[in-house]
Amino acid sequence: MHTPTTITVTLTALTAFALTGCGPTEAVTTKPDTKVSTPTTGTSSSAPAPSAPSKAATVGDTVTLKGKGDGEQLAVTIKKWVDPAEAAEEFMKPDAGKRWVAAQFELVNTGTAVYSDSPSNGTQVADDQGQQFHSTFGEITAGPAMTSSAKVSPGSKVLGWITYEVPKDSKITKVQFTMNSGFASQTGEWTIP
Repeated sequence: MHTPTTITVTLTALTAFALTGCGPTEAVTTKPDTKVSTPTTGTSSSAPAPSAPSKAATVGDTVTLKGKGDGEQLAVTIKKWVDPAEAAEEFMKPDAGKRWVAAQFELVNTGTAVYSDSPSNGTQVADDQGQQFHSTFGEITAGPAMTSSAKVSPGSKVLGWITYEVPKDSKITKVQFTMNSGFASQTGEWTIP
């Protein structure tokens, strides 16, 4: 019989996580330089030990997410948030009764496999009523849009704005990002004040 041991893992660069159930995916938030203790018994693995709830990630925080494939991992940061986001050209604007909001994402490949995806496919925003809105195509004055076909080798990064069209009176409270065009099992979530 093996005696249970506790392995303490120090996560770097704002990558500690707390897992909460969220339908078929897990929501992940971060805290800087936090330690996560994971009990293990013999050769079998077990779920992370329960820990005190962590503060939700906000703009500027980094969330580390795993993809579906071996070696797929990103450190995802929302660098900036704009609300409303101003259209960069006069012929492409939000529909009547709507506005654009946008998040500047930085995706750093911290895994061992190439990250190849359309990042905007796996992101959405939610308002205080629980309504969710997917990304839309729109160039904004805040800066360049996120590429629609990212190919990021291990150790490299990609940076760009992702725009969302929402009703004029919606109060956006969350931004979510999931790898593999939204099909990975972990979802990063950032609270918008």
